[in-house]
Amino acid sequence: MSTTPTPTTRPVRIGVQLQPQHARYETIRDRAAELEELGVDILFNWDHFFPLYGDRDGLHFESWTMLAALAEQTRRVELGALVNCNSYRNAHLQADMARTIDHISAHGTGMGRFILGTGSGWFERDYDEYGFEFGTVGSRLDALAADLPTIEGRWAKLNPPPTRKIPVLIGGAGEKKTLRIVARHADIWHSYSDASEMEHKLSVLAAHADAVGRDVTEIEVSAGVVDTIAHRTFAEADDLHALGATIFTLGLDGDGYDASLVSEWLAWRDEVNAR
Repeated sequence: MSTTPTPTTRPVRIGVQLQPQHARYETIRDRAAELEELGVDILFNWDHFFPLYGDRDGLHFESWTMLAALAEQTRRVELGALVNCNSYRNAHLQADMARTIDHISAHGTGMGRFILGTGSGWFERDYDEYGFEFGTVGSRLDALAADLPTIEGRWAKLNPPPTRKIPVLIGGAGEKKTLRIVARHADIWHSYSDASEMEHKLSVLAAHADAVGRDVTEIEVSAGVVDTIAHRTFAEADDLHALGATIFTLGLDGDGYDASLVSEWLAWRDEVNAR
């Protein structure tokens, strides 16, 4: 099995995270339609209850109900949260909600488009104001590791079952626990790493994959490239792609949802895929 990062033959895809803050729902709905028409491959939101920046008490909407509405509205794009907080909902319920959105999104083709993007949670205000136990970084990661098999098991019991194997995206780059969970459960690993960090993280991920008997190349690599956390150039994106990254995501804030860069990234995607 591979113990080093391996370039992939998967096509490059562009994701856009429509951050569900500082905007009315009508604006989010209309922007999602425009982005699908423009050619974006994946639409993400995030799973929080309050804005993460800007006016901390500003407009904000809940993730899963929004994803169900977008699943009905759209026809082509995949969609999910970047990322769901595992702590906020029972694991069986998460599985059932994901299966339901999978079916909602399957209209016209019979094949769902939902991605279960998930993580262990970190935003303490969400926990405090909604009455969840915050715990520690370690306890939240342990809960995620315990709940993912439950989610997978519930998918096997639901009637009707999901329309496809729902892809599991796990966000985070912690080497001892997060990447071990990725190696066991993820179809997609997402981080905001630059190329040098990603090269190291991929070697750690490969070692975890070897330990659980999995080929690391089964896991698609996703990178956040434009938002408040990261701002990569196309040259830097080329370096990430050379390491195996194939999903590149731009985060757009609700203060106008400035999509001016999206067309440029779509053009870069098309150029890379034509090589």
